Amino acid sequence: MPVGRRDAASKPSADERHESDQLAFSAAADQVDLLAEGRSPRLEPARPQPRSSFESHRERIPLCDELRIQLAELECDSRRHGRRSCPPTTVIDLHSHILPGIDDGAASLAESLALARAAVADGITAIAATPHVRSDFPTSAERMEELVDELRAALASEQIPLELHRGGEVALDRLHLLQPAEVRRFALAGSRYVLTEFPYGGWPLDLQDRIFRLQLDGLVPVLAHPERNAEVKADLHRLAPLVAAGALVQITAASIDGRLGRTTQRVALELVSEGLAHLIASDAHTPSIREVGMRAAVEVLADAPLAAWLTHDVPAAIVADEPPPPRPASLPARRSRWSLRRG
Repeated sequence: MPVGRRDAASKPSADERHESDQLAFSAAADQVDLLAEGRSPRLEPARPQPRSSFESHRERIPLCDELRIQLAELECDSRRHGRRSCPPTTVIDLHSHILPGIDDGAASLAESLALARAAVADGITAIAATPHVRSDFPTSAERMEELVDELRAALASEQIPLELHRGGEVALDRLHLLQPAEVRRFALAGSRYVLTEFPYGGWPLDLQDRIFRLQLDGLVPVLAHPERNAEVKADLHRLAPLVAAGALVQITAASIDGRLGRTTQRVALELVSEGLAHLIASDAHTPSIREVGMRAAVEVLADAPLAAWLTHDVPAAIVADEPPPPRPASLPARRSRWSLRRG
């Protein structure tokens, strides 16, 4: 038989495609009924389509995918304990060095776009560009805003579905050198929340005064990655008065999943357990240096409501310039629940 005739014969007819669609929809509806009755059917993996019939079946793939996503969400919601392992559907990352050529993050627009693609693949729907604002990278608000606009245009041109917010990571010892109006321009997504870089070593003697001065200007400090500070590692409860005074604490995803070492991971998880952490962010620099990894951090937490609060609910409130929502009741923080990466 000629090749052309064999290919034509292998393609299903319109009636066959319709019947296949109906069977798929019926099977999905049966699973929904089982879920409604309190039973949890096992969701079978999608079967790959034969290459020769891919084009003829293209129109029914979106339907099947949509049904499967809805079933997966229903299955998560139907299990009181199992739902703890279902990850957040959307993630907002409020700490990244995605802007090109401005600090030690992405060196070029190509690297910025690669980082954006990696973020989308990791489930991130919105990301804040937070370049360093410190002595070695004295970024101006004007330059940050220019690069955000340029990168937004590039994301749209490349059809990368990632919302980009303005921001900055302002060093604590830089705050007094900037005018309040300049600091406000670095606020996350134009809100009252300002990401402030916590030092890696030492404990500034006037730390509480600096935070108080920010608050006098109507701003809320978000302390970036204090779990990596030597003083906090020695006594994490030193952060408690700052949190009680109104500061929020941002933990790095790589700290949670162990990429920054076992000690840092232990401190990060204890901060979460003690209620001294409010959001998780990537602090991503390039696709290969402190990569995004938000999904890995969520998996380590193994507590979906808490993970959603840390990676979506609180960040969404910050973007909306609203107070953080109440922290959800979480599973008991037992050491056995969180496996620490050795390093």
